[in-house]
Amino acid sequence: MAKKLLNKSTGNILIFSVLILLISAPLFYFTTNYLYMEETDETLNLHKEEFMENDLPGFRIQDIAVWNKYNRNVSILPANGIKKDTVFVKGYFDKLENEDEPYRELNAPITIEGKPYTFSARINLIEKRDMVFSTGLLFLLIIVLMLTGILIITKTATRRLWKPFYITLEQIRGFEIDKNQKPEFPSTDIDEFNNLNASLERLIDKNTNIYNTQREFIENAAHELQTPLALFQSRIDIMLQLDLSKEQSVLVGSLNNDVARMNRLNKNLLLLSKIENENFPDKQEILLNEYIKKHLDFFTEQAKSKNLSIITEFTENLKIIVNPALLEVLLNNLFLNSIRHNVKNGKIVITIAGNTLAFLNSGQEAALSNDKLFNRFSKSDPSSQGNGLGLAIVKKITELNHWNISYSFYNSLHGFTITF
Repeated sequence: MAKKLLNKSTGNILIFSVLILLISAPLFYFTTNYLYMEETDETLNLHKEEFMENDLPGFRIQDIAVWNKYNRNVSILPANGIKKDTVFVKGYFDKLENEDEPYRELNAPITIEGKPYTFSARINLIEKRDMVFSTGLLFLLIIVLMLTGILIITKTATRRLWKPFYITLEQIRGFEIDKNQKPEFPSTDIDEFNNLNASLERLIDKNTNIYNTQREFIENAAHELQTPLALFQSRIDIMLQLDLSKEQSVLVGSLNNDVARMNRLNKNLLLLSKIENENFPDKQEILLNEYIKKHLDFFTEQAKSKNLSIITEFTENLKIIVNPALLEVLLNNLFLNSIRHNVKNGKIVITIAGNTLAFLNSGQEAALSNDKLFNRFSKSDPSSQGNGLGLAIVKKITELNHWNISYSFYNSLHGFTITF
């Protein structure tokens, strides 16, 4: 599933920030704990050195009881066999707190009046835990605030930074080469975006020129072909009135069919050109139900060659505003498409429901390829007598009127649905 560039870049920053937080939080805790222990051990050693320098030289055995009574965390204890200074953590019951509390304790061997004793100094670690916890909580809060600020600033800055790109993207998305609406790209102070816009402008100009040249060529060719085709047709009509042999009649009949197809192709190309140039401005309100019924007899006659049944299912009246000539072309092409691509003894179902018109017809037992269905000169059946412009004209008429046309295949029926 595709992601937006902004979300993806912000997501990478978020993942990086979380990783930094997960790594830095325990690292901070262990570093703080180590530094505090170092400080605690240094304090214990300082107490020992002060005792050794200031108190021990004149200290007597009979002073031990008084010393221990008035010094809570520094005691003189009987010798416990240690040979050097020892630092460790030990729990003691605190009467005031009524619970065991951890202490960092230093035991050092000393001699009083020639007898061995142990100097014991300790520091309560609860205060250390509280301090480390408070410091860690403050650190976490600072980190979270910093990361949140970075994310917000980054997202805001990135959105502002990529705004010209999204404007360009929106312009390209709405661009249609046949509408002569050249997109206007924003000017930015970012070289990459300016290069992108310049490249797109060159590409649009080049393709627009090619499109206009092709359209002009088709229009000119269609106009120029009208006169020779008309002369060709008139001469064939004259030849058909002559006393021809059977072989000559077949040949002239074949020529007549080919000229008729060329005439239809020429007219359709001219019609497409007129639609693209929006030469059908006059519109009026038309009741679609009645319009179809009025022309139904003609197409029923056309459908007799394949013995097709035409069924109309109009659940309600549908009024549309459209140019009458274009509506006639639209319905003619949909009717002829349903007849031409049908099978013998098949059916055509015309439905009007809500704001939709649908032409359903039997035909080949597989769905058509939807990719090029409405392209010019595209044929689902290469052997068809059509010129491949019928559905392209239908598509252009729907686009001109801002309608939507779609293809479907359901219950062995091919369907073209127009939503008004």
